Amino acid sequence: SFADVMSEQLANELQIDEEYQILKTLEKVETTEWVKSLDTSNDEVLAQILQSQMDQEYNESITRQENQVNQNSKVRLSFNNFRTDHMFASDDNDDDYDSDDEILETGSERSQNVDPSSNMLEFPADKVRQTFFSGYVVFGNEVVTKHDKEICGRRNTAKMEDRLPPGLRTGDARGMDIQLSNKIYNSLKKHAYSEQRRGQRLHETKEHYTAEHAVDERTRLILHRLVDRGVVASVNGVISIGKEAVVVHVYGGDVAAADLHIPKECAIKIYKTTLNEFRCRDKYIKDDYRFKDRFKKLNPRKIIHMWAEKEMHNLNRMHEAGIPCPEVVLLRKHVLLMSFIGDDQRPAPKLKCAILSSSQKKRAYAQVVSMMKTLFDKCKLIHSDLSEFNLLWHEEKVWMIDVSQSVELSHPHGLEFLLRDCTNVSKYFRSIGVADVLEPLQLFNEVSGLDIPITDEAEFRCTIERIENSTEEHAQQGKRKSS
Repeated sequence: SFADVMSEQLANELQIDEEYQILKTLEKVETTEWVKSLDTSNDEVLAQILQSQMDQEYNESITRQENQVNQNSKVRLSFNNFRTDHMFASDDNDDDYDSDDEILETGSERSQNVDPSSNMLEFPADKVRQTFFSGYVVFGNEVVTKHDKEICGRRNTAKMEDRLPPGLRTGDARGMDIQLSNKIYNSLKKHAYSEQRRGQRLHETKEHYTAEHAVDERTRLILHRLVDRGVVASVNGVISIGKEAVVVHVYGGDVAAADLHIPKECAIKIYKTTLNEFRCRDKYIKDDYRFKDRFKKLNPRKIIHMWAEKEMHNLNRMHEAGIPCPEVVLLRKHVLLMSFIGDDQRPAPKLKCAILSSSQKKRAYAQVVSMMKTLFDKCKLIHSDLSEFNLLWHEEKVWMIDVSQSVELSHPHGLEFLLRDCTNVSKYFRSIGVADVLEPLQLFNEVSGLDIPITDEAEFRCTIERIENSTEEHAQQGKRKSS
């Protein structure tokens, strides 16, 4: 009938019967002995022999062509789909095509039961027939495919030790008969490679970060000149890395100069030669009267040099007023050399990390308030970024650092910055258990001396904005009169 002729199942059975007959005839017989051992009087057998020889020659030519194409290539191309019959294909030592062999070798470990009533070909029970092109092994009425659960599990365990990245510790699990499912193995492989790529990105970012933003060619040239002139004896190592700069510990040189006092231990603050961290910090410098006119005329990269110059001037003011802070030695573009706060290459701890007793905490709070008042009254400056991270504890007292963003009292947003500093200071000392800590608004009046009525925080901030606006208008009128 037409249904029997178009039946795919019938076609598969006929093909398996034909292949079985050929395998049965040619099994364990050398190629050169085919003609001697077979009866060539039969036209069908002779045709099969000739066809097999032709297929074998064709497959060998395909193999030679494949080797020629893949000779100098890092990516190997497979010509298996062009071969006429995988049953007679030449042996290939490529690791990419050993999956079928591996399955066939381990197929005797476990077999999957097949229903006897199914249409699968029933080979003799004492014979084991394997068909490479189909990807399964038949043991009588039992068949084991390449998708066998236990075989895949053992193969995944073996591949876990060899094919995963070296950084992933998997151990030796072959002798324990551990079986990993495909889902678990794929998830583990994906996680391993993602972690490897993430580590490479972090390492690459760190190297790129250090090379371009901290010690680039210009910075290295400045350091070499300082060493050659005797200002710096040796450069030891990095003390800290921040968003804007890198601080390096150095030993001072023995250069003889009347106006240059070089301490034994110094710190070099190297501002990063990038604008990523300074694009949103122009509000601290463009409205400062000391740099306002120069700010408009400079290109963006030279603003970094101005930022270092601003910290030098602020530190000089603070040092003259008696505030504990690093002493400036010299400035070369974006490299600032100053005294080192610490002993024997060990920097003083930040107030956040320092271990203090109750009396030391109380004394530190009183000193910070006194430093803020002195900075406001004598230096005419507002720190603008005061917190426990910009205060060091050394020799039983607090030292103030990182004043590059400090602004003048005439700054349009100076009082807002002062209120923010007061909030940070009060919050920190209250969190570490210091008694009698002033509220931020009270501390603001204590430092500034404005005595603004404290009724509501919103009203308090509105009063500060009105004072800032009046100060800015007064400054604009003075500028117009002077011009």
